[in-house]
Amino acid sequence: MPSTATEPHILIPRALAPSAIANRLVDGRVLNLGGRTMGTSWSARIVASTPLDGIAAALQALLDRVVADMSNWEADSAISAFNRLPAGRWQALPPDFFTVLQRGLAIAAESDGAFDPTAGRLVDLWGFGPAPARLAPPNDAQIAAALANAGHGRIELDPHARRARQPGGVAIDLSGIAKGYSVDLLADHLRERGHRHFLVEVGGELVGEGVMPDGQPWWVDLEAPPGVSVVPARIALHGLAVATTGDYRRYFDHDGQRYAHSIDPRSGRPVAHGVAAVSVVHRRCMDADAWATALTVLGLDAGLALAAERGLAARFITNEGGEAFSPALADMLD
Repeated sequence: MPSTATEPHILIPRALAPSAIANRLVDGRVLNLGGRTMGTSWSARIVASTPLDGIAAALQALLDRVVADMSNWEADSAISAFNRLPAGRWQALPPDFFTVLQRGLAIAAESDGAFDPTAGRLVDLWGFGPAPARLAPPNDAQIAAALANAGHGRIELDPHARRARQPGGVAIDLSGIAKGYSVDLLADHLRERGHRHFLVEVGGELVGEGVMPDGQPWWVDLEAPPGVSVVPARIALHGLAVATTGDYRRYFDHDGQRYAHSIDPRSGRPVAHGVAAVSVVHRRCMDADAWATALTVLGLDAGLALAAERGLAARFITNEGGEAFSPALADMLD
């Protein structure tokens, strides 16, 4: 039964020690920056005692770089160029693109294909990529053809030359990991500039570092599906990232059935096992992003089992309002 409780779960990571509060910037104030990227918004809340000259422009430039490298919506992006290559051709990749693709392929292997950055043909086929949106699901033959052009094991990487080989027909889609990586980029840039207390976010995916001037951590509510009654979960995001995947963000309805954008790369079809959202807390937002997708595809039982095996901190919410915490996340409960 859906819970009617209103008091939130409070999640406190072990890294939030008294020393972190003692090192707060007492004379600082929280300055807010933001803008648009990847069809959504980005924001940064930075504790500083001096003006943030040039920071907003620098953060926007980093996000623009991710779009130029990894947006399937941009015909002249590096990823679009790779997807157009003939079979057997190698292409040198920009550093960000190579880093994300390499990590995405690793998580694909670790999740037995529940996350797969080579599923671009499937994403397009179901109308969740740059191709026009669909009003009806594709047929079995179309799905089989798209599946034949996928498979994370088909991509060869050459780390020394930072290049990848197009096996023929594969369309890489990094939308399930690139946004998380972009949040990491913002956080890393702020650290390099000497900032130690901030909360950065792109499209609801976040990285929190340090604390606010009053010593309070960056309290963040894990995202929950609209209309689903579930106990809120509030985390002190300190030295951690969080990302959520949900079946309520993009979908289409046909003949009384909902087809969500969370596609199982192994079957070629949207998942339909009752998991409405999965949030993952991780040191890197790139990993949180990809693992949230993989665990959503796996479903409640298999997803919880893999989260426990991998030590992933994850919360699952079902369409009926049920919730489950992996052991690593339950360990943070106050």
